[in-house]
Amino acid sequence: MKRLTLLIFFLLNATIGFSQRTHWASRIVGFSSEYYDTETTKENRAIQILGKPNKLPQVGPSKCAWQPLTQDNTTEEFIIVAFDTIMPIKQVAIAENFGQGSIVKIEAFDEKDNIRPLFYNKTAPTNLIGKMLQLIFPQLTTFKVKAIKLVINSSKVKGWNQIDAIGISQSDRPIQAEINIATNLPPVITKENLGRNVNSEFAEITPVISPDGKTLYFTREGHPENIGKDKLQDAWYSEILPDKTWGKAKSVGSPINNRHNNAICSISPDQKTAILNNIYLSDSSMEKGVSVASRLKNNTWSFPKPLKIKGFQNKSNFAEFSLSPDGRTLFITAHFKETFGGKDLYVSFLQKDNSWSEPQNLGPKINTAEDESCPFFATDGETLYFTSKGFSGFGDGDIFMTKRINKSWTNWAEPKNLGDQINSDRWDGYFSIPADGSFAYLSSKEKAIGEEDIFRLSVPESIKPNPVVQLTGGVFNGTTKKPIAAKIMAQGLEESDTICVIFDPLTGDYKMMLPTKKAYSLTASQKGFLPVSEPLDLSEEKDYKEIKKNFTMIPIEAGQKMTLNSVFFEQSKYDLLPTSSQELNRIATVMKEYSKMEILLEGHTDNQGDWNANLELSKNRVDAVRKYLIAKGIDPKRVQIQGWGSTRPIANNQSEEKRKLNRRVEFTIVKN
Repeated sequence: MKRLTLLIFFLLNATIGFSQRTHWASRIVGFSSEYYDTETTKENRAIQILGKPNKLPQVGPSKCAWQPLTQDNTTEEFIIVAFDTIMPIKQVAIAENFGQGSIVKIEAFDEKDNIRPLFYNKTAPTNLIGKMLQLIFPQLTTFKVKAIKLVINSSKVKGWNQIDAIGISQSDRPIQAEINIATNLPPVITKENLGRNVNSEFAEITPVISPDGKTLYFTREGHPENIGKDKLQDAWYSEILPDKTWGKAKSVGSPINNRHNNAICSISPDQKTAILNNIYLSDSSMEKGVSVASRLKNNTWSFPKPLKIKGFQNKSNFAEFSLSPDGRTLFITAHFKETFGGKDLYVSFLQKDNSWSEPQNLGPKINTAEDESCPFFATDGETLYFTSKGFSGFGDGDIFMTKRINKSWTNWAEPKNLGDQINSDRWDGYFSIPADGSFAYLSSKEKAIGEEDIFRLSVPESIKPNPVVQLTGGVFNGTTKKPIAAKIMAQGLEESDTICVIFDPLTGDYKMMLPTKKAYSLTASQKGFLPVSEPLDLSEEKDYKEIKKNFTMIPIEAGQKMTLNSVFFEQSKYDLLPTSSQELNRIATVMKEYSKMEILLEGHTDNQGDWNANLELSKNRVDAVRKYLIAKGIDPKRVQIQGWGSTRPIANNQSEEKRKLNRRVEFTIVKN
């Protein structure tokens, strides 16, 4: 602990504004002391008094409050705060979350920095732990308030004194501390216990629902079937039955389970990659960190490998992890050097060498001086659920939700509490939602069979993630018709965001989640094959949907032909649309890799309009593609072109859907 010397009050410029809303302190001007353990921690520092209350309407100690250094001492402590608006006031409110009754004096600084007395407390303290102290004056002050000085005497109330917030208003309506609850929640939300196939008299915690909603992974603690003599935490799973109930739980088994604490933190959309807590060492010991395991062909799991995260040095004994649906962003709750207090929420990004970047703090909109934990990043790529003790709530840790703003990882909407039908007066966490947004899964002690159970609830519309489409299918060799391994990429036509998944070489199947209201280009690529692309327009989709789409890949051999499905032109023109660049860039890359390859580009149209005009249009379009490839460094001699107009249809022209098939650019390997 350290004591700070008296800070000198200085003048602050501010614009004059008038409002009936509550203005919470926005700047620290000076203070006598603050309690803190190290130079880097923000817990109980003076800055914690800024903004609205983090504890009330609950009362009790909080790391998100200013706590002076002294206790049970006649020495007076003070803090001076300024506001974003200079104005006459009718009310001052002080959030005394702990040590209520220690305030002895409140003063204001006017615009000329004159001290104006507002309140002298001569009454004896109550027995309350905390409350909102509200001073309402008969009329607006005759001066404009620039700053407020609060003086406390720590000897008045035994123990520590904490002030969470200071607010001013021009209204005589008492300022209250409120919980920022999500809107339009139903009055009753029923938590359904998953029953004895999943729950037991032992603790079931950390539910992780697979994105397709068909498999539930969770952790059991102390169960007699757990591995190791101490029966610590093991990973288990249950599969949904045709009647929508959950089947008998099964142990995930070794090597994921061992004699130490084991947990599956996150599962990929295809359920072939599991993110695990802790690092598994070859001598059967474990250390702090995160590992990844892959599902093998016999449905067992590979030995977990550590994820290499740059600068990962967690000061806490606990950490949680959640993998984004695209497999490229890892959410972490841990206590790193740069923290707002205790465990914070961070993101780390997958690098080209399969390592992970140094964790980036998600910022003050989400992280507080209290612990944040249990991140779950929904399949929409925008919605984040987590548990925090640092925002006003109902218990010792509530579940909140927030959404990314402008695709930033440090700019988030103000977190919303999921309400008292989901959050209890205890600690709540491990909120997990499948892609269809139907049910949420969480662990709770309320009405549990044993220590702690897993429950599900129907997700209210206002707290659901944005809808997604579940895309599944297979990748096949166009010659042998057998499944092949491939990399599938879903790339936004208007943006550069991509989802990449590596598929099982034995089955060739894939599964991914794509946010709706966007158009994509889907590409399958594998060495020795021509990359194949297809458009997928989800811009009009508003609800969860399942789509199956197979890919047929053409081996790189002379005579092989394919249609360039993601090459687009202006209507009735030969100007390439920018969205064509993704597929054409991949073609250019393959031609550079196979430097002797020569190709023929053939253009086709439907039969609408003038025959000669269509012929000329088809020639101009393939010429535009040729010029694009030349601009990418391809020798002009390697690219032949031919326009056919409407003379070679592959479907009748009796409907628009059929005519679309005829409007195409074909790619043929002339020489390999």
